Amino acid sequence: MATRVMGVLNVTPDSFSDGGRWTDLPAAVAHGLAMVAEGAHVIDVGGESTRPGAEPVDEAEERRRVLPVVAALAPHVRVSVDTRKAGVAEAAVEEGATLVNDVSASLWPVVAAAGGEVGWVAMHMQGDPATMQADPRYDDVVVDVRSFLVERAEAARAGGVDEVWIDPGIGFGKTLDHNIDLLARLGSLVATGFPVLVGASRKGFLGSLTGAAPAADRLEGSLAVAVWAATAGAAMVRVHDVGATVDALRLVGSSPTGPGLSSGRADAKSGS
Repeated sequence: MATRVMGVLNVTPDSFSDGGRWTDLPAAVAHGLAMVAEGAHVIDVGGESTRPGAEPVDEAEERRRVLPVVAALAPHVRVSVDTRKAGVAEAAVEEGATLVNDVSASLWPVVAAAGGEVGWVAMHMQGDPATMQADPRYDDVVVDVRSFLVERAEAARAGGVDEVWIDPGIGFGKTLDHNIDLLARLGSLVATGFPVLVGASRKGFLGSLTGAAPAADRLEGSLAVAVWAATAGAAMVRVHDVGATVDALRLVGSSPTGPGLSSGRADAKSGS
């Protein structure tokens, strides 16, 4: 299965990378459509920041931020709603979202009630955004995360959700070493049979590894991880820089539309 690309659309004032850029409805919709033009298969709309240390957002405010954007984009592209709240998920599905990207890994009953047209992403997070980076600990991060996600995914399947994704939650209650271990052993999650979503774009551990402190300067690291995840079998990557990611995946043959380097070698040898 070729790796698909989910474009990040944060309609928040305080997200770690692009907070405040897309809080205006016309700007948010235009950015979403621009990512579609760049090759995004899914647009993930979020109205509550889950960066380390983030405070919760009132449900009414999250609805206000998210629902008009979902409604405007849904006729043009598959829309995911990034939320921890059942009420926001239900309302977004009514507005046309067909994927619930669930940081809490608890909303599958909402998705089951919506019927077979809606999918669910179960993400692993240790703690909550306000506390998750205080002192994350695991016996074996890959084994622990895999066990948690499989349990949630199997419960959702048994409860009537046909489309279930799992996400290791890079940066959500993980140290630098935890993140690296999860990426290095991503095949363990792929082997579960559930499609794997990886979201590492612009995250802090990339800055630690490359020295690119500002989030917006982490493109190279983000692309490297997206390509690594794709070659390890991830079914989708969640990214801020859609066009660059689509190009990078095309070069390694993981894009649904790209020929890949393998089909270009013969042309290169023949001189065409």
